[in-house]
Amino acid sequence: MLQDTLADALTAIKNAEKIGKEQCIVKATKLLNSILKVMQDVGYIGNYELVEDGKGGKYKVELKGKIIDTSAIKPRFAVSADEFEKWEKRFLPGRDMGLLIVSTSKGVMPHTKAKEMHVGGRLLSFVY
Repeated sequence: MLQDTLADALTAIKNAEKIGKEQCIVKATKLLNSILKVMQDVGYIGNYELVEDGKGGKYKVELKGKIIDTSAIKPRFAVSADEFEKWEKRFLPGRDMGLLIVSTSKGVMPHTKAKEMHVGGRLLSFVY
């Protein structure tokens, strides 16, 4: 039984990348849609599309082979605008490598954009 659909989807994407698949199919949620949009904007994945299956749908994600690791962050830590450096050191392998995906009052965005806008939020996932 699936408990955390975000973690399951990111794990499926990571595993498909590691074995060299060109696409991956994951269960669709609104939060996953926002995270996939951020990953697409930054260039980690290609296009993705919603495929209706009568049960809420699935996303067909085009993989580019650029993801080394991605995972959901549990629990979803609250982070203020000036604390991103601490969390980068904890979850990312190096300076200016990868990104944290944050849910803010302005929407889901990469931590770099949240820093520029000087807003905090909740950590959802990381990718590099």
